Amino acid sequence: MTVETHPTRPPRPPGRRRRSTEDGRRTLTAGHALVIAVLALVFACLLNAPGMHKRAFNQPEGWQRDVALAVTAPLADVSHALLLDRPRKALQSVLGREDEDRIDTAVVFTPAPPITSTTPTPTPSTGHQSPAQPKPTPKPEPKVAFSPSKPLRIWIAGDSLVITPGWAIVRAAGKARAIRTVPVGDGPDGRVATGLERPDVFNWFTYIRQQVRKLKPKAIILEFGGNDDHSYMTGLPKGVSIGSFGSPSWKAEYRRRVGGLLDIAAREGAFVVWIGLPITRSPAQTQRFDIINSIVEGETRKRPGRAAYVDTYSRFASDDGGFAQYLDDSSGKQALVRAPDGVHFEPAGGDIIARMVLQSLNRQFDLTSWRTRPNG
Repeated sequence: MTVETHPTRPPRPPGRRRRSTEDGRRTLTAGHALVIAVLALVFACLLNAPGMHKRAFNQPEGWQRDVALAVTAPLADVSHALLLDRPRKALQSVLGREDEDRIDTAVVFTPAPPITSTTPTPTPSTGHQSPAQPKPTPKPEPKVAFSPSKPLRIWIAGDSLVITPGWAIVRAAGKARAIRTVPVGDGPDGRVATGLERPDVFNWFTYIRQQVRKLKPKAIILEFGGNDDHSYMTGLPKGVSIGSFGSPSWKAEYRRRVGGLLDIAAREGAFVVWIGLPITRSPAQTQRFDIINSIVEGETRKRPGRAAYVDTYSRFASDDGGFAQYLDDSSGKQALVRAPDGVHFEPAGGDIIARMVLQSLNRQFDLTSWRTRPNG
């Protein structure tokens, strides 16, 4: 009787056997786990590559920024080519932040319409000199009137310094009845760590143009400059370079940007109230803010009837001209008006600015005559 024999399988070499769990599932080796972790990290980077690239672009000039751009730019290209940036864009669209990853440094303006003035036609000379007649004083243009049924639409925007005063303006506008903030029910459009110096971080020039056309406000309350007291500027015209903060070339470019925003509003028929920067606890910072304030005030003065400047520096200074954490309120009691950082405002300080802004609006518009008219 012949017995069949089957060849036995050679034993697995030592060290290659994979471990299994009690239910028979095989566990991963350290090498496999490392590979999977690396692949997951690469995949996550590709999903977020557009945001990583913008954060790299927003860094100050230097070798760190150059290295970050060299790494993130190819990642962003690969992410776009493989459509891996689509989920991020879809989520941003749902959250209303479609342009968050877009790097927009364009600072382009067109001239505002000129201020029209009527010049009398000269009378032809007849050779006979008549006595000079006194010129009649021109009558001031009547103010545009608003009422609860036809309220003045205002929009509030700027950096973090506008947030507390902006909410105070919203509350005051509700009491005034002839003023309505837009979008209706929303507060100030304040963006922390933004300004006019770095459109790559947030391009206010593009955004304001879009919002003014969309919301159609008749008055805009702006405040910028709290983050602009530096030398690094982006969005410069091609071939233009500037010096350090406060230099003539820096001032010229910042003046162009302030004037450009005012002209954007003028083209859309909106009056601008620009809130100036306050005195701060730091003398050095206050000096830098002085430079920005002088530019802004100068540009508003060039546009009578189109813009007004609110001087918070003087209003929030102490009796000796220094920084004041507390000021007397309307009842004569000391009120905390400045935040602990010595820069921002407390609600009581925001209320002071709101009153100043409403005074500017009342000088420009008729916001009270509706009270004496029949049916308002």
